[in-house]
Amino acid sequence: MSVVPFPPMKRPLVAILRGVRPEETEDIVGVLIDNGMTAIEIPLNSPDPFRSIEIAVKKAPAGILVGAGTVLTLEAVERLHDVGGRLLVTPNVDPEIIAGARARGMVTMPGVFTSTEALLAAKAGASSLKFFPASVLGAAGITAIRAVLPADLMIAAVGGVSDQNFADYTRAGIVAFGLGSSLYKPGMTAAEVAVRAKATIDAYDMAVQQAR
Repeated sequence: MSVVPFPPMKRPLVAILRGVRPEETEDIVGVLIDNGMTAIEIPLNSPDPFRSIEIAVKKAPAGILVGAGTVLTLEAVERLHDVGGRLLVTPNVDPEIIAGARARGMVTMPGVFTSTEALLAAKAGASSLKFFPASVLGAAGITAIRAVLPADLMIAAVGGVSDQNFADYTRAGIVAFGLGSSLYKPGMTAAEVAVRAKATIDAYDMAVQQAR
């Protein structure tokens, strides 16, 4: 089984744009990338998500991962592939979805909460794991589960993580994050997102540096 690896990134940060509209996507994705974000996730319960993903793919330079979240069907996997998406994020562990995405060369990030789910996702060939909600597990909970996982598997904390608490996780060696409402909420302008993105990147860089 060939696993599509999570690509090396200076900052493995996924901006989650839940609720973004196609007409806003280009400007918002632009300011996120300009400020140092390296991956863009547009959940499929957003308005016309595949159109927004297609716009984001065209806007993003090489090296930036763009894809979908809340992917639950093989049809959605195929549509994501058709519009150029390379990142697939799910709220659950579905080996069929992971296999379908892997066959299309996508980076996969299924959502997990327990060691059983995490090991199942790893066995299915996931590129990385999204521990959600991280605010419930905490860095200690994620670290405990991580002890039984392949050492080279990318681990991301998502849910309740923001520029306010990066250090809690980086001290435990967790350096990948998915960032939602702390970065973007529906109705925000690109300028407002840019301010939040800069604050997020600054806080992340400081937390990583202090954890070394």
